[in-house]
Amino acid sequence: MTSKELFNIFREAACEVYDRREAVSVAHTMLEDLAGISRTRLFLYPDAEIDVPADMERILGELRSGRPVQYITGRCEFNGLEFRVREGVLIPRPETEELVELVAAENAGVRSVLDIGTGSGAIAVSLAKLLPEACVRATDISPEALAIARGNAVANGVDVEFFQADILSESSDWEGTWADAMFDIIVSNPPYIPAGDIPFMHRNVVGYEPHIALFVPDFDPLVFYRAIAGHAVRLLAPGGGLYFEIYEHFAEEMRGLLEGFGFADIEVIRDINGKNRIVRCRKR
Repeated sequence: MTSKELFNIFREAACEVYDRREAVSVAHTMLEDLAGISRTRLFLYPDAEIDVPADMERILGELRSGRPVQYITGRCEFNGLEFRVREGVLIPRPETEELVELVAAENAGVRSVLDIGTGSGAIAVSLAKLLPEACVRATDISPEALAIARGNAVANGVDVEFFQADILSESSDWEGTWADAMFDIIVSNPPYIPAGDIPFMHRNVVGYEPHIALFVPDFDPLVFYRAIAGHAVRLLAPGGGLYFEIYEHFAEEMRGLLEGFGFADIEVIRDINGKNRIVRCRKR
């Protein structure tokens, strides 16, 4: 089979789940991850003979079912680094790359960073790469996610300290871990999608990715931000920065919440698509 023929098979299978444009992107990802054929190589050598993956039928079945391509291949790229992912661990998004880039650009030379709700470790590992002088620590409630995150830190050659913690618990349950630490930066991409949005979301997200990492109750959509801001008041050094990824429709509510905790210099930043996506502030 030629590389072009295999690409077309992946694309047609993906078209059963995605629109045409996204199906093309999915097909390119599948071809590169499973057959080692990049977009450039496909363009230059479309008729090159290649080996078909031995479990092709299973792969196509999973693709047609809506299983995310990142779970099929077991990997994704984030901020130029490779991360392992699997069910039970949220797939890092491009919007979160913008959060990481902003934190790194504004905080060269900082000494300590805490990532709350780390998931695959994408934020923590990327910041450890971009801020090599910083001691980076990260928490998550999920032991499965922490196992993946630790592996991703090792694979990318950085030292990150990971701890299991429930950010909705009373502070005394876990803040004692850092009794001797004050952080220069706290960053978090917590669950923020209202549960009422579930019927309108793509099945490859709702059917496969961990709901605990995505959704919040409609009646209290800022529950995680409120808890994290409360921790940040105690854990940030004076002048330290707090960075959040947010749900686009709750920017003003977030501003009010952070003002209530006494944070200063609160700013809402739009992402590349023009949506309210990042809130940053600092401890007085």
